[in-house]
Amino acid sequence: MAPLTIGAATLKNALLLAPMAGVSDVSLRTLCRRMGADMTVSEMVSAKALCYEQSSRQNAPLHTAPLANVSESDAPMAVQLFGNDPAFMREAAILIATGGYRGATGPRPVAIDINMGCPVHKVVSNGEGSALMKNPLRAAAIVSAIKGAVDLPVTVKIRAGWDDAHRNAVEFAKRMEAAGADLICVHGRTRQQMYAPGSDNGIIADVKAAVSVPVIGNGDLFTADAVLHMLKVTGCDGVMIARGALGNPFLFAEAAALLEGRPYTPPTAAERLAMALEHAADIIARKGERIGAAEARKHMAWYCKGLRGAATARGALMRAASLAEIKTIFDRLLVEETL
Repeated sequence: MAPLTIGAATLKNALLLAPMAGVSDVSLRTLCRRMGADMTVSEMVSAKALCYEQSSRQNAPLHTAPLANVSESDAPMAVQLFGNDPAFMREAAILIATGGYRGATGPRPVAIDINMGCPVHKVVSNGEGSALMKNPLRAAAIVSAIKGAVDLPVTVKIRAGWDDAHRNAVEFAKRMEAAGADLICVHGRTRQQMYAPGSDNGIIADVKAAVSVPVIGNGDLFTADAVLHMLKVTGCDGVMIARGALGNPFLFAEAAALLEGRPYTPPTAAERLAMALEHAADIIARKGERIGAAEARKHMAWYCKGLRGAATARGALMRAASLAEIKTIFDRLLVEETL
């Protein structure tokens, strides 16, 4: 498989970490990059929230701007914007592309990604996310507005369509390409399906055949074999791994080994939990013990999946308030795993 170039980045295996609100923060992105992810994408950044935050008083706390920051450890990274107003989207894209926003740190992102796939109600009820697939004219206007304003590649993440009666990914992708999109990522489910089992590789293949820009496949990538299968049956130029990386950043290393024809040794239980503890420590170091431990809990529960005594451990982890407590729970879990 040939490397994929996105702006200034060359992606050897084109294995990308998907944007996941409240999940794919800098701590997870850093671990996935180390494990072999060629590129990451930020959590969703509200265009309106970023613009309004920048126009607020200078000493006002920043909540949105930090989501757009790239660090050396998770680069190359695209910043994903969501919104439905071309003017706000354009303004936010300029702020991000130039680093001209209050609170900006780190290198520039490698691309501006536009979210047209988020299915959650509070997003689509505002005409944002996957609701834009019902409004291709507005979606195209957003792409065109951003493309004409920044010197970074503009990428778009879409779904198969709004529902089974409106599986318009092919026509929609062609319109996004015409508006200036440099790459399109396709999640093989409709908005109606949310995250129900059964992502459709066929619709990804159809989009790939219909456009000339690179296409990234997304959906149901929980194993390295699934990654290879999607690449083979769709002809897509790369894949974007989402839930498959939760509690398992090792998936990127396994997929890279498979694509490169190298042997791969799965992590032991001890190695999995050591990475989990490292993950928790990084979150806590960045956000403080009270907030960090609370945010780390869901990640720690995901790392325990499949281990003996995992159910009991997950219950204890949901109450853990410190890194020391998490370590104690993991120590007990390892004892059970070896019995």
